[in-house]
Amino acid sequence: MKKVLLTFAAVMMLAACNQKPDATPGAESSEVSNEVVSNDTISQEMKEANMQEVQAFLKECSAFFIATADGDQPHVRPFGVSEIIDGRLYIMTGKVKDVYKQMAANGKFEICALKPSGSEWMRLSGTLVNDETLSVKEEFLNRNEGLKSMYKADDDNMAVLYITNATARFCSFSAPERKVGF
Repeated sequence: MKKVLLTFAAVMMLAACNQKPDATPGAESSEVSNEVVSNDTISQEMKEANMQEVQAFLKECSAFFIATADGDQPHVRPFGVSEIIDGRLYIMTGKVKDVYKQMAANGKFEICALKPSGSEWMRLSGTLVNDETLSVKEEFLNRNEGLKSMYKADDDNMAVLYITNATARFCSFSAPERKVGF
């Protein structure tokens, strides 16, 4: 029964995110319409604010799920860490893992994160770019002490990837979808 309820909740979340929201008078300036908007039209300050909002959401959720593709087969896995370093939002994994190999072959991804309340979620899509900068890897590990037992900044296994061309869709059961980019 629990699996049926979880499946139903997932279907309802996806359906709610795909609904077109009603226009909201006086919407916040950080809101982007549901039409595809080039991130080139967003100010740098707005991009940074949007990135901070996405990062705060991911941190509140603790775990989030990332979808990658292996040919025509999608794969979804839980992740638990993300960091903003030098104005970029990063995730990390190990280069020996299949998920990294899929990201390297096709940088397009989607993340889904559900708040503990179960009534708000975010879908984040974009492109992942590998960053071999040693100082970024060191900073990522310094902020996530628990990873130091598994990774070293210079071990040629740790992969930090930053997100570009990002679109985040904030969804809930009680409000229209809101879309931001960075």
